Amino acid sequence: MEKSETKSTFETLEVWKKARELRKETSQFARTLPDVEKYRLCDQMVRASRSVTANIAEGYGRFHYLENMRFCRHARGSLYELLDHFTVAQDEEYITDEQFEYFRQKIFEVVKILNGYIKYLKNRKMTE
Repeated sequence: MEKSETKSTFETLEVWKKARELRKETSQFARTLPDVEKYRLCDQMVRASRSVTANIAEGYGRFHYLENMRFCRHARGSLYELLDHFTVAQDEEYITDEQFEYFRQKIFEVVKILNGYIKYLKNRKMTE
């Protein structure tokens, strides 16, 4: 089946693409956690990472700059929540310091792009 051609969707946003990569890597990591964490840390990490992409997508679909920015801010909050979950994994020694730093950098890469997108939306709102 061919992908339908569309002018633009949230899937074309660089921030959503990077957040999707982070979400996939987070899910892969979460599967390595001990069984005792399945309904605790594992679930929280997966939910936070999914919340990032879901909020970016939902905001995009609102077609209103202020609402889009609000959902992007929720996504940013979920990124910081995810970082906290990785600190728990580090404290519980489920992750090495090197792995933690890798995920920390990935999270802040998405935060940086997301902040740029929020700034872009603010500027677009002000010019209309």
